Amino acid sequence: MKGVLIAAIVSLIAALFGTPMFIKFLVRKGYGQFIRDDGPTTHHTKRGTPTMGGAVIIAASLLAYGCAHLFTMTPMSVSGLLVMFLMAGLGLVGFADDAIKITKQRSLGLTSLQKLGGQTLVAVIFAVLALQFENSNGLTPASYAISFVRDSSLSLAVGGTVVSLLLFVIWANLLIAGTSNGVNLTDGLDGLATGACVMVFGAYVLISIWQFNQNCQYSEMMTHAAKCYDVRDPHDLAVVAAALMGACFGFLWWNATPAKIFMGDTGSLALGGALAGLAITTRTEFLVVILAGLFVIETLSVILQVGSFKARRKRIFRMAPLHHHFEMVGWNEITVVIRFWIIAGLCVAFGLGIFYAEWNVSQ
Repeated sequence: MKGVLIAAIVSLIAALFGTPMFIKFLVRKGYGQFIRDDGPTTHHTKRGTPTMGGAVIIAASLLAYGCAHLFTMTPMSVSGLLVMFLMAGLGLVGFADDAIKITKQRSLGLTSLQKLGGQTLVAVIFAVLALQFENSNGLTPASYAISFVRDSSLSLAVGGTVVSLLLFVIWANLLIAGTSNGVNLTDGLDGLATGACVMVFGAYVLISIWQFNQNCQYSEMMTHAAKCYDVRDPHDLAVVAAALMGACFGFLWWNATPAKIFMGDTGSLALGGALAGLAITTRTEFLVVILAGLFVIETLSVILQVGSFKARRKRIFRMAPLHHHFEMVGWNEITVVIRFWIIAGLCVAFGLGIFYAEWNVSQ
């Protein structure tokens, strides 16, 4: 438990005090956000606001994760390192995207193919490695089984090793692409995505600690329990989630309205990737759809908008993602953010309720 607390505190302090220093650096370099002309007119005043703030979140999380293990004198786990790799790798893709936007002064950075290629490369490496490193109890960071609150009987281990691995890689890529792009789409208003991420990562702190306390591999009594959890490194995943939660919390201080800095694709892709990594390694692949319900809603709004326009040449919303629609109908930005935070909180509470109820009912 000490490691979890240290990770949260160190990342919070690092992001809280590191962000203003990074803002000064970006201002000196003239690295400001380019704002789309077809977006809400109220956003034009944000032109030039420093971006790429996600670099602070990544750095603070990595620092906190390392400090937690240094202070507690415990080794880092494979699961924790893989989630951190996924976060940093996708953050690097986002950084390249942000850098092009800034240097070229346009709203588009990497092409869709380039961004997808970068995301896929990082996701494939993560997926392949996550099925390796079996411990003494026969557990690997990830599993071929499809999971909701734990591994189910539905498995991707069909048709031999190569086919099974290919199916898992595809499945992992879908999860990672979905969460990373979901956070990316939600990051359109000051503090919206950051605040929602604080809640979801906070939920994963609780889930991982619970899985550690009820883990099949740590107690002979638990091996006979109907609902113990077969998760390889639950305690270290709690440390990872705490580091991410603290970093987002510290960054939110400067990202809240009026934002002094934006996280950019550097942050949104990294945080979305970390979210998928936690879902895969904690065996909560479908539960994350509920926990991250706000990101799902925002993504669906874009899919529905594009689908409707292509099929009927009509738009469902005034503008997508959904938060922009409410801006266009007259809602104040702060009102949209707070109400969407409420939705995010309800999704997290509902997801945690399902997670606990599944364990409690089966006992």
